Amino acid sequence: MEFLQEVGIFFVEAIILVAALLLVVAGLAAIKQRQRGGDEGYIEVRRLNDRYNAYQDALRSVTEHPEARKKRLKADKNATKAEEKEAKKAIKGDGDAPVKPRLFVLHFDGDMRASQVEALRQEISTLLTEATPGDEVLLCLESGGGLVHSYGLAASQLLRLRGAGLNLTVAVDKVAASGGYMMACVAHRIVAAPFAIIGSIGVLAQLPNFHRLLKKHDVDFEQLTAGEYKRTLTMFGENTDEGRQKFVEDLEDTHELFKQFVKDNRDGVDIEKVATGEIWYGQRALEVNLVDQLQTSDDYIQARLKDADILELRYTPKKTWQEKLGVAAEGTVERLLTKLWQQGSQRHWFS
Repeated sequence: MEFLQEVGIFFVEAIILVAALLLVVAGLAAIKQRQRGGDEGYIEVRRLNDRYNAYQDALRSVTEHPEARKKRLKADKNATKAEEKEAKKAIKGDGDAPVKPRLFVLHFDGDMRASQVEALRQEISTLLTEATPGDEVLLCLESGGGLVHSYGLAASQLLRLRGAGLNLTVAVDKVAASGGYMMACVAHRIVAAPFAIIGSIGVLAQLPNFHRLLKKHDVDFEQLTAGEYKRTLTMFGENTDEGRQKFVEDLEDTHELFKQFVKDNRDGVDIEKVATGEIWYGQRALEVNLVDQLQTSDDYIQARLKDADILELRYTPKKTWQEKLGVAAEGTVERLLTKLWQQGSQRHWFS
């Protein structure tokens, strides 16, 4: 009993202390954010050539003979100096040093709302300030689709790249279906892993209806609209055949727009054959011209390491003080519970 009382007192004191600290942190964060103004994020750029070279060097440090390593490092150093010298000449206009092509790498992990479209638009806007016609963009895309208007905007962002004269390649390792394929089809070239899920060029809508349940319990539901088709189907009212027909017509119209979009951006595809809502694995998708090559994004990037400067862009939105506070509180509570469990375990063990 004495142990339980001590634990209870410790727990209450800890909660009070944590709450006080969180309030102070929240206040300071709010003041700091008001002083800075705005909630803009930042762009992080990494040169993937350097990262892969570091990985390779780490492996070679174990597998390579010391003498061979010494010779290679010396050769690499001389090659680097020669490249820097040629680059300086090119800047001054005194040499004809070849300029390496650039490959910009972006990532898009889609959810139902295509929430990452804001990061994508920021990355593309930043990229367009520096990229020149002839540069290539690789989008590593993973999405099973979602809301039509959200993925329509995401696809429109990719069209900005094509409009600027950049070569766009989309790599699909797992899935690019429905809205995901709407984005992918914008690319000049689509590469996919052999068992990546591709296609699902169709439109889906579903909703429950609780009208009979409400009626059974004598609950009335009233919905007032102006305009014949302001609301076709409803979750709580009694749906009509006319409403269902109009809803299906809207779905068919959306499907037609989807089909036309794919047809306009994907040459050589038999749209009536592939726009049935079916999905194809990468190997089958190649046969119906939904993709151009079977290859993973890793293979695509590694194949370009020697002949291109590969730059990865990632936009990170700035967290609000509420979000920071939530993360901090979660971590504090987790540490507190862990500490409490450890102390309880020790007490029980030594009693």
